[in-house]
Amino acid sequence: MRQVFPVTETPAIRLDIWLWAARFYKTRALAKHAVETGKVDVGGQRAKPARAVRVGDALRVTRAEETFEIEVVALSGTRGPAPVAQALYAESAASKQRREEQRAQRRAEAGGYRPPSSKPDKRARRLIQALGDIDAM
Repeated sequence: MRQVFPVTETPAIRLDIWLWAARFYKTRALAKHAVETGKVDVGGQRAKPARAVRVGDALRVTRAEETFEIEVVALSGTRGPAPVAQALYAESAASKQRREEQRAQRRAEAGGYRPPSSKPDKRARRLIQALGDIDAM
C-alpha cells in the first residue's frame, strides 16, 4: 500500500530576485552576478542564483566593502520603496556594529589625505623632483 504524505510547501522565491527586491543590488543582473561570484552565502554555503529563499534563512551578503549578516523575514518578488525593502530582512546587531566600525575606520584612514586642488606649476614640479632626488640618496 502506498503512503501519501501531505504536501507542506512553504513559499519561496529565487535568491537573485529577493536580493533585488530587498535593494541590496540595483538590478537583478547585478544580484545574479554577485551570487555567481560567491558574494552571497545562504546558511554558510555558497548558493546559486535560482536557489529558493524562504523565511528564516540566514544570509551573508558582501557588497563593496560591507558585509551584511541578515535573516529573511518576508518574501517579495517586486522592488518597492526602501522602507518596504528593509522590512524584508533583519540584520543582526553584531553585523551592524561591525559595519559601523569598518565605516569609521575607512573615514579615519581617508581623513588625512586631501587631493591637490590643481596641477603643480613649474616651480612646484622642480621642488617635487628635487625631493625625489633626495630620497634616492
